[in-house]
Amino acid sequence: MSKAEKTKAFIIEKCAPVFNKRGYAGTSLTDIEAATGLTKGALYGNFRDKNDIAKEAYHFSVGCLKQRYMAHVKSDQNAYNKLIAFTEYYRHDWKKFLQEGGCPIQNAAVESNADLRFLRPHVQKSIKGWAGFLADIIEEGKETRVLKPVNAHEYAFMIIMVLEGGIMLAKVMNNHAYLWQALDRLVKIINEELKR
Repeated sequence: MSKAEKTKAFIIEKCAPVFNKRGYAGTSLTDIEAATGLTKGALYGNFRDKNDIAKEAYHFSVGCLKQRYMAHVKSDQNAYNKLIAFTEYYRHDWKKFLQEGGCPIQNAAVESNADLRFLRPHVQKSIKGWAGFLADIIEEGKETRVLKPVNAHEYAFMIIMVLEGGIMLAKVMNNHAYLWQALDRLVKIINEELKR
């Protein structure tokens, strides 16, 4: 990487957790300067504006989330075990996950529906990609006869809805029991409605 690319990557890495905790609208240029130790001129030498930094920080945060849950979902597992492993990521890393501000997709989704509409297409793409990942696992399970012949995309979106609801309640109520309840419900759905 060139020096400019390294600086840009450094800015994104330092700003991503700030945006996720404080919100995209709630993060000021002063917050970004404090997180990076760089001046406004240095920041705008690498990005057009704060929205440009926010967009890149969002993609970085989503990429980190994907890496973490993918570390739990191994390619040599069968589809059933992959779905269970996906839920186990959230059980395993819930403290760190909530300390970092919760789900970056959910956080950006809320703001993209209000003030920051420029984020909406990026959030929609992330959700579609996430649902596609889960649907592919379900399709694999159908083909290998580990899972029942269900509508894979319908179940993929339902998994996201239940999970995100649990994350939101756990964060707002400051009680991980809501996340546990959502994960328990997902495991029950996987066992009773998807597993053969």
